[in-house]
Amino acid sequence: MELRQLRCLIAVSETLHFGRAAQAMDMLPASLGRHIRMLEDGLGHRLLLRTTRSVSLTPEGRAFVRAARDIVERADRLEARFRDVPQAQSKTLRVGAIDSAAAGLMPQLLPRFRDAMPTVDVEMLEQKTIRLLPRILSGSLDLAIIRPPETRDPRLEFRPLFQETAVVAVPENHPLAARAAIRVADMAGAPLIVPDRRSRPHSHDLTMTLFAQAGLTARVAQIAQEKQTIVSLVGSGVGLAIVPKWASRLAVGGVRFVDLVLPDGKTPRELALYAVWLRDTRNPLRDRFIEILTQDLERLSASG
Repeated sequence: MELRQLRCLIAVSETLHFGRAAQAMDMLPASLGRHIRMLEDGLGHRLLLRTTRSVSLTPEGRAFVRAARDIVERADRLEARFRDVPQAQSKTLRVGAIDSAAAGLMPQLLPRFRDAMPTVDVEMLEQKTIRLLPRILSGSLDLAIIRPPETRDPRLEFRPLFQETAVVAVPENHPLAARAAIRVADMAGAPLIVPDRRSRPHSHDLTMTLFAQAGLTARVAQIAQEKQTIVSLVGSGVGLAIVPKWASRLAVGGVRFVDLVLPDGKTPRELALYAVWLRDTRNPLRDRFIEILTQDLERLSASG
């Protein structure tokens, strides 16, 4: 026995007409009739008498409708009671973030969110995009800040935020470390450290694309996954790396981060950040977080 079945029976009892009851329930008459048949089958009693011209309640149906009204009214009151609980009560928002967002965006965003929602706890999980998306689908995360996947699941809502700036991580004793800015052509033939494409396709492809656009072949000396590892390898002299600007905040000695410029003098901003959540779900805390996030995207993007 389901609340939907009870609501269908109550609607028929009020109209004694399947078509009008179905219209009131915003469903097809056949679907409404199926719900009532399932209810009757489950109870083992006929609740309605149906002919080609009329619909009426059986004695058992009249008694059942009275009890059903009470159940439905109590369910509605319970739902309203918890739906309208003031946001001031302590709650938890579960946010996932890729390393770039966890290190560059969240430290700026969380204080603003806590100022606006001081009684809300934020649980943050740092992971790669491919690990965060299943957690959104399973409901174990309310929201995630990710790189957009190549194929987007239609069950998820994706909102673009901004493009991050790329810089070059250079060993501090490297000749390029003294430059104010580096062009891709300046790195021709230099050994490079790039992320594994399976886990970080955007960062991997950015390096390859920039070199291809410059008519060069990237000389990959080392593949690594984590940004901390990549920057540490730069510090040990293994090679250069094109990384998001936020990586300059990593506490790694022996590394200088130099602006990367294109032939037209612009900085490449091709590392997209997106917010993602489960489509068609209601979550006031998540919506407030997104509102605060999008209020000052220009300033937030400038720092990344």
